[in-house]
Amino acid sequence: MNHFTVLTADLRRCLEFYVGVLGLSEGPRPDLGFPGAWLYAGTTPVLHVIAGRPLPSDPRGVLDHMAFTANDLAGTTARLDAAGVSFDLRRQNASATWQLFCFDPDGARVELDFDASESITAS
Repeated sequence: MNHFTVLTADLRRCLEFYVGVLGLSEGPRPDLGFPGAWLYAGTTPVLHVIAGRPLPSDPRGVLDHMAFTANDLAGTTARLDAAGVSFDLRRQNASATWQLFCFDPDGARVELDFDASESITAS
């Protein structure tokens, strides 16, 4: 997998979610002739954001969700709560991996996977 691309009706709001709440970082993006941003996990551009195009009537379309490996479960849930983003937190039965599901501001479903050793409370 190289990257995912999402459309947004509001680039600033989208960046506040992915950068400010989820912790990706905005990085270099070539001039593609339309507004947008490339968001990075470390040095890898994993999420391309396109602004200025109409959103489909069903924002999820044929892509059910995108998933990221994450860390700091307690901090992430606190940031989501502070941002008013509702989420569903589950624990896989066999592996005990934490799975957090939420929606970005434009309706794309996001999964964050945390190691089983993480705690839901701050240490």
